[in-house]
Amino acid sequence: MDTVEKIVEDFASDIALSPFSSGTSLREMIRAIRACKTAAEERAVVRRECAAIRTAISENEPELRHRNMAKLMFIHMLGYPTHFAQMECLKLIAAAGYPEKRVGYLGLMLLLDERQEVLMLVTNSLKQDLNHTNQFIVGLALCALGNICSAEMARDLSPEVERLMRSREVNTKKKAALCSIRIARKVPDLAENFMGLAASLLKEKHHGVLISAIQLCTELCKASRDALEYLRKNCIEGLVRILRDVSNSSYAPEYDVSGIVDPFLHIRVLKLLRILGQGDADCSEYMNDILAQVATKTESNKNAGNAILYECVQTIMGIEATSGLRVLAINILGRFLSNRDNNIRYVALNMLMRAIAVDALAVQRHRTTILECVKDADASIRKRALELVYLLVNDTNVKPLTKELIDYLNIADPDFIGDLTVMICSIVEKFSQEKLWYLDQMFKVLSLAGNHVKDDICHALIVVLSNTAEFQGYSVRSLYKALQSYGKQGSLVRVAVWCIGEYGEMLVNNVGMLDREEPIKVTESDAVGAVEFALSRYSADVTTGAMCLVALLKLSSRFPSTSERVKQIVAQNKENVVLELQQRSIEFTSIIQRHQSIRSSLLERMPVLDEASYLVKRATATQTTISADKLAPAVTPGSLKLPNGVAKPTSAPLADLLDLSSDGAPASTVASTTTPNDFLQDLLGIGGVSSSTTGVTSTASTDILMDLLSIGSSPSQNGTPVTDFRHPGQESKPVPAVPEAIDLLGSLSPAETKPTPVVPQDMDLLDGLSSNTSVSGLENTTHPSITAFQSATLKITFDFKRKPGNPRVTTIHATFTNLTSSTFTDFIFQAAVPKFIQLRLDPASGNTVPANGNGSVTQGLNVTNNQQGQIIVELAYAHTSYLLAFFNLHVLPYPTPFPSMCL
Repeated sequence: MDTVEKIVEDFASDIALSPFSSGTSLREMIRAIRACKTAAEERAVVRRECAAIRTAISENEPELRHRNMAKLMFIHMLGYPTHFAQMECLKLIAAAGYPEKRVGYLGLMLLLDERQEVLMLVTNSLKQDLNHTNQFIVGLALCALGNICSAEMARDLSPEVERLMRSREVNTKKKAALCSIRIARKVPDLAENFMGLAASLLKEKHHGVLISAIQLCTELCKASRDALEYLRKNCIEGLVRILRDVSNSSYAPEYDVSGIVDPFLHIRVLKLLRILGQGDADCSEYMNDILAQVATKTESNKNAGNAILYECVQTIMGIEATSGLRVLAINILGRFLSNRDNNIRYVALNMLMRAIAVDALAVQRHRTTILECVKDADASIRKRALELVYLLVNDTNVKPLTKELIDYLNIADPDFIGDLTVMICSIVEKFSQEKLWYLDQMFKVLSLAGNHVKDDICHALIVVLSNTAEFQGYSVRSLYKALQSYGKQGSLVRVAVWCIGEYGEMLVNNVGMLDREEPIKVTESDAVGAVEFALSRYSADVTTGAMCLVALLKLSSRFPSTSERVKQIVAQNKENVVLELQQRSIEFTSIIQRHQSIRSSLLERMPVLDEASYLVKRATATQTTISADKLAPAVTPGSLKLPNGVAKPTSAPLADLLDLSSDGAPASTVASTTTPNDFLQDLLGIGGVSSSTTGVTSTASTDILMDLLSIGSSPSQNGTPVTDFRHPGQESKPVPAVPEAIDLLGSLSPAETKPTPVVPQDMDLLDGLSSNTSVSGLENTTHPSITAFQSATLKITFDFKRKPGNPRVTTIHATFTNLTSSTFTDFIFQAAVPKFIQLRLDPASGNTVPANGNGSVTQGLNVTNNQQGQIIVELAYAHTSYLLAFFNLHVLPYPTPFPSMCL
């Protein structure tokens, strides 16, 4: 026992006294740094040690140089600056002994990089060490050169590296080959100097030299086209021989990894074969047999074997392989999908996505396994498998694949349902050939995952519904039944409510029954009740609530017996905190109560929407989103694939409630042919169709205003006779050149035929016109005032005055009167005009409007009109009273008979 203790003590003393060991000082420094509790304490220890090292450097103590360098490397790894000791590295490298050089080269590789100017000083030392007789010193120099070599050093020392690649020492040749990789990267022009040497190294037997040589060949192929052609001619045979030998070799303990002989060499050879065979049929044919041998003989129950198989598959897919070999590779990937390792399945899915472009039919054989991966517990595998399924879909398998995916919606994880729904909808829209099948699948998706369906998909479905008259009855019945069972799905509710509002009579009367349908009994009250239920459930959703109110309004016209019930339901939202729902409720109640005569015409079905134009617009918007940072090719009707046999767009877009039309396309505007309708479309930003004035009737103005509310189209659009809204006894009059003012929801203003049209005093969107005031002639510069807007709370009057000498400029003097018992504070007035009119608002006389009409606020508007036509003004005001904000909007279209006063 005493002898053992003495040996240990002697060994420890030898280490402590050896000038080339790390010494206890390094241990103490590391122990002191690790004992620090704060960053400040650590910095103090580092500063103290750096000061001691600087002192040793200044005193030039060679016996402590190696220890100080070891301490500096540790300090450098902690992130502290150590540039002051760079010259110490050079001194250690210049020393004669191997221990000093080892520490010096290690410090050189850690403390310096190729950007340091001091590195130029080490070139001569490296050259001397590369020519040293000691192979270990040569190895140190090669390692340093391979790590920090700059372009200048590469040019200077390249001949020495070439010479060392012919050395008899295995380690020297291996390190020289690795060092030449760095030289080829830094100076590609020197790549041709290593081509012959790299080819000769492939004849070596040592696996380390072979791996280094193969890596060098791979780098030379990337650096030079000439090197690639040279290696194709001279190395293919040698690489195939190496791969055959290593595949057929027996057990070798020094190279064995989990029962596989040197999988690293396997993979390196396969990667180089892929580079050499890419785009070269002759090379690919030569290596087909060995690739088939590797693919069939390699065991797949070990991770090392799977790595070789995966690299073999990549090589087969990358070269000009035969079809049978590609099928073999895809079958290997199919086996990977059944592996329990998630990583193997994921890389197999990635590889199959690339293989589809090469042999889609072979990938289709594994469709069932891929569908099972969609149901995997791992989220990344599910997502990748879903993307692969989308690539597998074609016209022949779209129906079974879609059925599988829709069935999976019932059990899918909530986090995955969104991606799955988007993919299913994309598949159905892209590959559907039958409208009925498309509708059925979309109804299923809405029923099972309606909360995850995006608005643009619902819009596309509505466009298809409006274009399939033969399936509108079937659709409304299907959606009604789905609404009863899946009322919690938001998108389903919106589409169903829209269909019930448009085609409610088909639902009640079982119109358009298909052979496979069974009649259902739905009363008018049931239809209204379904919409009422949706309104109560989704009262917080502005979009759904607004659609429900519109549907109820339309049902009041379809089913007159339910008008009173609909009026009560709509009136419940008059005090809704959501301004949009409150405004719709007030306006729709007024329509039901006061405008019975024209309600049926106002609430007719929406016109058929142009499906092709909508698809072009949607595809264009999608490409714009995807290619936000790069120029994307424009989508034209000729280049877009339109599903369901839709023809190319031939008509102009239409404006509607859901903004489903192609209003993004600019409408042509010609001043001489612009109609009053175009002005209103321009003002509201809904786009329009420029048309000739020939054949334009007085109903055009009514059509545009009805389109403004998106509650139907004019009878003329649907091919039905135009209803004549005149008071009893009123005779038909010729249509004037400028349309008369028409109350959208009331009757025409009583007026006698006069040589010139008249200007109304008051026009309200929901009320009738007041008595008209005639104008004597064109020479007046001041014209009668009108009441632009009046409600129970506010009255706005306009006084007009033409500017002498400039007939296109008109000054409007607006007066605001408060009709309530509360004072309006922070009153703000705004106005908007079409693009052809210039508007300037002067400051108001105040921002407080007294109560009960005891005073008013005035404001000036200066309007410059560049055309002669109809005046269209959009007014908006806001005020604060009792800490509540009230907003209102009013559109004021009226004709002007004065060419000199055209606003």
